[in-house]
Amino acid sequence: MLHNYFGEIAGILTAVFWTVTSMAFESAGKKVGSLSVNLIRLVIAFFFIGFYSWAVRGFFFPTDATPFQWQWLALSGLVGFVIGDLLLFQALVVIGARISMLVMALAPPFAAFIGWLVLGEVLSLTHLVGMAITLAGIVIVILKRERIDDHGTIVKRIRSGYSVQGILLALGGALGQGAGLVLSKKGMGDYDAFSASQIRVLTGIVGFIFILTFMKRWPRFMSALKNIPAMKRITLGAFFGPFLGVSFSLLAVQHTKAGIAATLMSITPVLIIAPAVFLFKEKINWKEILGAVITVIGIAFFFL
Repeated sequence: MLHNYFGEIAGILTAVFWTVTSMAFESAGKKVGSLSVNLIRLVIAFFFIGFYSWAVRGFFFPTDATPFQWQWLALSGLVGFVIGDLLLFQALVVIGARISMLVMALAPPFAAFIGWLVLGEVLSLTHLVGMAITLAGIVIVILKRERIDDHGTIVKRIRSGYSVQGILLALGGALGQGAGLVLSKKGMGDYDAFSASQIRVLTGIVGFIFILTFMKRWPRFMSALKNIPAMKRITLGAFFGPFLGVSFSLLAVQHTKAGIAATLMSITPVLIIAPAVFLFKEKINWKEILGAVITVIGIAFFFL
């Protein structure tokens, strides 16, 4: 029974891993900057994946991948890791992990639309309903009602209570993630998901080396390497993010449709509520509880 939903389960596990990594990278990014975090975590993840693949498959480096797979997975790494994550990580610094992950809920419709264009994937009515309910649950948490004075009249207005710049950065990250997933699926086929992830990571490393060189940020990068608390968080984030999280996201798109996989991965904002309350003592309100319940209901539709 569970084997029939391997892709969906992998998508949910991806969201769990990204809950850990988003909180770790938010903290590290505020200490040493998002560019340094991006490159360091990818280098660490490259070796995590390499040693894992060597132990399991006998390949430290994915030399058995075809030129077709290298082409599409490298493009996926450029779109997802370099462009998408560069924008997302800056959003983590500007508006925080929880709100950034909420805006990233737009990745599923992006992935579904691009999947339809590139792969010809069409979601069933049940899946579309599940996606809509899940996204509604997440959106409930990001919006808030405010009492404002409009020329002497107190009115209630629903709006985003966060930086427009941060929201736009996260939106760009969502588009990059959605497109990156579809490109990964096109290039991966039945190839090993962890080795496919390593190709994407390698592309990301090359991209961020270019960006750091262009922006002359190498002194800050070297300083980041000496920041022990930040390095601990980056290492933790690299293990649960580009190693486990990204590899499981590829397993998800390999075994189910890109839009479904992206939707299940987007439940991170709901999962992050519990650690935010218990670890960081944040207050939770009824809207967040309602949003969590609706999100879970939406997820259930993917298993019907």
